[in-house]
Amino acid sequence: MPSQRDAAELPVLVIYNLDTGWEQEDKNGQTAEIERMSSSLEELGHPVSLLEINGNTLHRNLAGYKPNDWIVMNLCEEIPGVPHSEAAVVHALERRNMIYTGSPPEILGNCENKQYVKQALASLGLPTPLWRVYDRPIASDWSCFPAIVKPANEHCSLGISSESVVLNRKELERQIRYINRTFNQPALVEDFIDGREFHVSLIGNGSLLMLPPVEMDFSQCPDIHDRLCTYDAKFIPGSKHYEAITSYIPASLSDGEYGELEQTCVECFRAFDCRDYARLDVRLRDGVFYILDINPNPDISSDASMASAAEHIGLSYGELGSRLVRLAASRHPVLG
Repeated sequence: MPSQRDAAELPVLVIYNLDTGWEQEDKNGQTAEIERMSSSLEELGHPVSLLEINGNTLHRNLAGYKPNDWIVMNLCEEIPGVPHSEAAVVHALERRNMIYTGSPPEILGNCENKQYVKQALASLGLPTPLWRVYDRPIASDWSCFPAIVKPANEHCSLGISSESVVLNRKELERQIRYINRTFNQPALVEDFIDGREFHVSLIGNGSLLMLPPVEMDFSQCPDIHDRLCTYDAKFIPGSKHYEAITSYIPASLSDGEYGELEQTCVECFRAFDCRDYARLDVRLRDGVFYILDINPNPDISSDASMASAAEHIGLSYGELGSRLVRLAASRHPVLG
């Protein structure tokens, strides 16, 4: 159960990262989002402190905060300049016995490994597209087209572009080679589910709340290569995909479809031992909801799908943040 304490009794330490490689505009945007969350929590009565992290001073900076006095809101994607370090941030929090929002490090690590996710989904009997992993550009055993090619160990749609959708073996092997060389890792190849796409956010632990599904609208994308959420669609305003792809809340689903989607997503959240919140990317084809990805540390910026879905049911940005804080507070030895 979320903590029922007054907000004034639940101090929040918001930790976040600003990557050294970002453009100044991106840093300004991230800073504005962090300040928006901070002020929204303060309006509800939470005492808030902000802490920007980096690799060299992470432990030293955390040492200034006593674990019994704070609940950490973890808004870090990674340690700046250290790829695949999302779980390392949480490891550092755990070494200091700090209670934080979101999933533990092993869950973050598991869900970043797409091969692990696909194997787990298959073993659980949860629908996911046909797939295979290639560490070199020879794919004579693949015959399912159209297909999509992704890096096997990235997130935030890194490495996903129009060229990711391939229609024949020549294009497939070209894109596998690109992933192998550019990202120095295997390529994940999947059956491309050319259907409706939903971003589904869940909040809670024992009892889960599924927020209204957000549907990605590809109606302005007549070319199959463009009917996907690329890196540009998420992060590059003015790009072709950013401008062409819109979203609808709530997605138009029948009662039966909604119930099936909720059952699939709740089962997945629990099977992967997610904690507090997560977002699933799902596609619908021929009456089947296919799980594409599960993100146990999703973007909760004010314009991201989770915050937008929460707002649709009357949860303000601050109330969304406070709910996550209260879920974490229930594990706190003093503030719970």
